[in-house]
Amino acid sequence: MSVLDFFNVATNRMDGWNALNNAAVKLSHAKASGREDTDLEEQVKALLERREVFESFWAYPGLALYKEVVDLFKEGDYTGFAQAVDRITRGLMSGAYRRGPAAWNLTEEIQDEGSRVPDYYERRDVSRPYFEVLIVDDNVNLQQQQRVRDELKALRRPEDPFIYEAVFVPSFEDAVAGVLMNHNAQSVVIYDYFPFESRYDMQDLRERIERFVEHDPDTLAPESYGTALADGIHKIRPELDIFLMTDRRVEEIAGQATAAHIRRVFYDVEELNELHLSILDGVSDRYKTPHFSNLEKFSRRPIGTFHALPIARGKSIFKSHWIKDMGHFYGTNLFLAETSTTAGGLDSLLEPKGNIKEAHALTARAFGSEHSFFVTNGTSTANKIVVQALCKPGDIVIVDRNCHKSHHYGFVVAGAQPYYVEAYPMIEYSMYGGVPLRTIKKALFQLQAEGKLDKVKMVLLTNCTFDGHIYNVKRFMEECLAIKPDLVFLWDEAWYAFARFSPLYRGRTAMGAVPWLHERYSSPEYRDEYEAFKKKVGKIDPKNEKLLDMHLLPDPDKVRIRAYSTHSTHKSLSALRQGSMIHVHDEDYEALVHEPFEEAFMTHTSTSPNAQIIASLDLSRRQVELEGYELVREQIALALTLRNEVNNNPLISKYFRILTPAEMVPDEYRGTGVKDYGDLSTSWSDVVDAWEEDEFVLDPTRLTLVCGTAGYDGTSFKTELMDKYDIQLNKTSRNSVLFQSNINNTRSATSYVISTLAQIAADLDKQLEGDTGAAKGFQARVKSLMEDVPDLPNFSRFHDAFRDDPKGKTLEGHMRDGYFEAYVPEDCDHLAINSKEMDDRLEKGPEVVSANFVIPYPPGFPIMVPGQVVTREIIDFMLKLDVKEIHGYNKDAGLKIIKPEVLKNIKRPQAA
Repeated sequence: MSVLDFFNVATNRMDGWNALNNAAVKLSHAKASGREDTDLEEQVKALLERREVFESFWAYPGLALYKEVVDLFKEGDYTGFAQAVDRITRGLMSGAYRRGPAAWNLTEEIQDEGSRVPDYYERRDVSRPYFEVLIVDDNVNLQQQQRVRDELKALRRPEDPFIYEAVFVPSFEDAVAGVLMNHNAQSVVIYDYFPFESRYDMQDLRERIERFVEHDPDTLAPESYGTALADGIHKIRPELDIFLMTDRRVEEIAGQATAAHIRRVFYDVEELNELHLSILDGVSDRYKTPHFSNLEKFSRRPIGTFHALPIARGKSIFKSHWIKDMGHFYGTNLFLAETSTTAGGLDSLLEPKGNIKEAHALTARAFGSEHSFFVTNGTSTANKIVVQALCKPGDIVIVDRNCHKSHHYGFVVAGAQPYYVEAYPMIEYSMYGGVPLRTIKKALFQLQAEGKLDKVKMVLLTNCTFDGHIYNVKRFMEECLAIKPDLVFLWDEAWYAFARFSPLYRGRTAMGAVPWLHERYSSPEYRDEYEAFKKKVGKIDPKNEKLLDMHLLPDPDKVRIRAYSTHSTHKSLSALRQGSMIHVHDEDYEALVHEPFEEAFMTHTSTSPNAQIIASLDLSRRQVELEGYELVREQIALALTLRNEVNNNPLISKYFRILTPAEMVPDEYRGTGVKDYGDLSTSWSDVVDAWEEDEFVLDPTRLTLVCGTAGYDGTSFKTELMDKYDIQLNKTSRNSVLFQSNINNTRSATSYVISTLAQIAADLDKQLEGDTGAAKGFQARVKSLMEDVPDLPNFSRFHDAFRDDPKGKTLEGHMRDGYFEAYVPEDCDHLAINSKEMDDRLEKGPEVVSANFVIPYPPGFPIMVPGQVVTREIIDFMLKLDVKEIHGYNKDAGLKIIKPEVLKNIKRPQAA
């Protein structure tokens, strides 16, 4: 099974019904006209048979309706067969089965006697969300299943907040397959005692199951299947509610560690009503949005606003003679819900004690953290909060030089010393990848060798990077903790909030790695592994270079798991602009960080936070807990489809291509050898191996499209796509643009991108056909963009004036001091980068030292920071840049630098 097939389950299912529908109509017409078409009949039969496995995992149409369709075909009622297939197909495409009775009936007239139509559809209550419950039970046939459905239906009440239908699976493997395939499933009910193997010959599905659920049916006792299944389901979709129905001693089972992921254990002969209520309660718990719901109630109250928001209630808008169009555009609810009060059922973001505090707790549960916090100023603010909360002046932070500028400014605020480490370069595309683990270990060992390890507070990395490089979070944390067991990790996951809700991605997130590490270090097996490691290696010697290439293990008695992540929720989930989150899983949070964190939060958070942003964060959490699995799976599937279509289209691929894992991640970081997600020889199992083992993997939803081969630089192509084709992008490089798939994308939008690229490629063909001059100009432009690319400069060093230990080999420096030198005009000067004076000083001295952050867009990372020594490589890079935007640099005035005489007079306490 390919990786595309895995993520395309829902699409393939829908396409299968569409294909069957089209074939059924053709067959019906053929039979009606008296034509025999054996080939078509066999085609319909094959398409129909392939539906059985799919539909066994869904309530609609489910096996019952499927059997009726099969019976119509076998009876030769081809007209009725075509109508039934069409009804189901339209019901699936429109979602009508969620809202009304028609889709659940294969005849025109709704039957009352024995109808499968639930009572709630008769009331047309479309306000209540629909979901499905997966019931694992080997002892029910179709008739008995219907009886159970009827019993559950009898328990429903008009005041129930949701509606649900049951789908039955008979085995361990079928249950796991159902959880993987059926995104409508919100609850799983496990009846004790069922077989392990599926009734279907489903090798592809079995391959998927084995990659997520590590249970051997030969060693696992049948009476343990229920709890083992619950554990497996939790690993795949931790948001689901799991219930166990058993006739064993429920009191004993409920207290066992193996039942940790089971919401409730029921004695199955007496608790059907409690089960029904518990199913509704579990979904209600995830549906709950404390802040949004209270804000909604607040907006319906007749509030008199005698405070600082004239816009609240909208009267200043709708009574206006000049800005009524604002009200018409945004609608009334926005203004009715706009408020600055923390009373009246609302809460304070700065000191939450009510519904925001509850919303934080629900968010922590959803994202797997111990504490979560809403941020309304974007992740730039979230990053500065965490850096300030964790770092004091003089602390050393090992950090990717290419991280977001908010981290650099955070070091200025906190007074921390950045120790910049370099990501591996991709010079051909003018971008960087991730920072190799070996580089980080080397920095830690150098600091240890110079007696500075106690000053190292944190490792700060971006995961995933803007361009889609994803770290092996578990391994990075493990090996760094082997060198310094109380090291703090800040993972900037600004682009990665969605990752929690895919079982493939979850282990490569901060909050997904932490429980794995906790479980690993608390196991007796790990203690044995560590003792063998310690016996082999002995005391860790920072001068032993062999350790750089050895998998290091931390002491389980000393290690402290301390991880933070920041999410730009608005970038990948359904939150308003600037809606972000901070997630914390720190064993020392309460003892060491709680109070500094609150102070940092107060420092950077507005006293006038936007209530709508907070509400959108509350709602985005609800959405991902209830449909995140479906949305993220579809997002990944669309991205993989776009990759395949672009790279395999004969016309498009002449001028464009989307970079593969092999092109974005060098061989030495891809130990499993996976080169391309679209390669048919790359199986789903291969991809899972890569995501478990490789140092870096490429996020398939980040699509770097090379446009230099079509003669476009990234900025020009981005502009053309927006101005001419209404396709919005953000990031560009010298010769590429970045497409980011997200949960907002559709198949139609994806096809539009493909057709646009095909049109541009066709236009290029016409322009170049037979025109020698145009062809030569085109080739020269392509050569310039793809071959004549500038080298990417590395961080040089901080000037000695900003280092505690100028003679040391380590690279940390007091950037804060350099930053504030720029505030004293007489201490600074400006120097043209293409001047003779610049050339002379670079060659002969005195050293040129930057007073500012200098950040060209693209690529968007600082090539200079305050206090950094400027090198020839940096100036050459700037001279070759053809970008319009360079923050911190004034072309007319020149580069702002600190005067040499000022640097001489800076006195620092020297290291002992």
